[in-house]
Amino acid sequence: MAARSQTSSKKRQKELARQEKQKEKVARRAQRKIEKLLPGVEPGLDGEPGLDVEPGPDVEPAPGIEPAPDAGVITG
Repeated sequence: MAARSQTSSKKRQKELARQEKQKEKVARRAQRKIEKLLPGVEPGLDGEPGLDVEPGPDVEPAPGIEPAPDAGVITG
């Protein structure tokens, strides 16, 4: 009977590895899709796209934070 449980254990490990590989594959596909839609956007350390864009004047500051006096003014 010991051989049976070892076989089942190996089968379970193989199935978990297959599922993990599939998850990674889906994540890579999603990342490529984002890169195609937003060229020039570099992914962050966590794999999410890092948008290094400053908010424009139409973005409201968080409550309790005063905007700088020259916020939203474009010079140059």
